[in-house]
Amino acid sequence: MSYTQLMFMHLATVLPAALIGGYLLIARKGSSVHRLLGKIYMILMLATALITLAMPGTVGGTVLGHFGPIHIFSIVVLISVPRAYSAIRRGDQRTHQISMVMTYIGAILIAGGFTLAPDRYLHDVLFVNGFDAKP
Repeated sequence: MSYTQLMFMHLATVLPAALIGGYLLIARKGSSVHRLLGKIYMILMLATALITLAMPGTVGGTVLGHFGPIHIFSIVVLISVPRAYSAIRRGDQRTHQISMVMTYIGAILIAGGFTLAPDRYLHDVLFVNGFDAKP
């Protein structure tokens, strides 16, 4: 699969996750809507983390010729999302809340912020060349 295909798959999972996750952070907790959207959010976050692991690191050096520093966020998601799910299933709301807030801050806000840095594809699409930008 090409980098461009992986990138669009990543955007197709992370953009709705960002919107749903943002809503979940401000909406009433514990409702049936919260539980349903929470499951969708978790699935989207796990999918996007797996997709990003297939994308080679392009900034900041690599480990094993593939993984860059940003892949740390993927690993964090793969650990914290199941941890949050397990916590809420056992009634540990505090661990669930901390895991979900930190996942959103790290994987959506911080990692997402890195994608807007100059010379990154998404930065070029949004601020420079539009969809004529080269990945």
